[in-house]
Amino acid sequence: MIRIFKRESQLEVWMLKDARFELFGVYPICYWSGKLGPKEREGDRQAPEGFYSVGIPQLHLVGRHPRSLNIGFPNAFDRASSRTGSYILVHGGCTSVGCFAMTDPVMEQIYTVSEQALHAGQERIQVQIYPFRMTEANMAAQSGHTWYGFWLNLKEGYDAFEATRLPPAVNVCHRTYVIAPDLEGEPVEAEDCSNEDPIVTSSVAAPKVAHHFPKPRVSASRTVRLAPSRAVRSAASRPRKAIGMPRATRKTAAASTRRVN
Repeated sequence: MIRIFKRESQLEVWMLKDARFELFGVYPICYWSGKLGPKEREGDRQAPEGFYSVGIPQLHLVGRHPRSLNIGFPNAFDRASSRTGSYILVHGGCTSVGCFAMTDPVMEQIYTVSEQALHAGQERIQVQIYPFRMTEANMAAQSGHTWYGFWLNLKEGYDAFEATRLPPAVNVCHRTYVIAPDLEGEPVEAEDCSNEDPIVTSSVAAPKVAHHFPKPRVSASRTVRLAPSRAVRSAASRPRKAIGMPRATRKTAAASTRRVN
């Protein structure tokens, strides 16, 4: 699974290990356009915020930025909110209008991990895009912002993953993200919303084969923080069994990482 934080200009890749996700890598975003807040219309130069997912058809090998990921904007939430735009990518290079530019060496790693996960049997890779790390302190500092209500909705997904280390199932109801940290890992079905497609569920088929990820190859001018890479896949995992219950104390991903230049 992938998390993006705009203000911090960071992209995280998380990998499944022992029924929970661990941090695989933190990559600097070379460039994203616009300001904090979601993308609303074609041509506004904004990078989106929200919950998206990447499947095999969204792997790009041609065009100006080969080996890129189409995040799937607009999703059901965006369409319900009359937001327009298309072809929003996580790609290489260091220029962008509405996309997230990662540089070519970094994008090579992100693409390879994503491609192998999907071809190993994972249906979709969840992509969570936030304006900033959604801590209580950061939210309090934005209490008067135009998008504060929208960000409170996004924070539900942020908090669900922080508590469980499992990607939540996400649905849309009446222009609101419905986060589903339920026992079965399926989207919450709200009244009068049964006709809306889920954005991504937390359960996918197990990989067909184990796959191995490449060693990091990045520019000497940039730093990537990596956690242990003995992981299986980077999208949503098996159904949750004990959502909300305390998990065993363990080292955080940040404490167990090492820096590679």
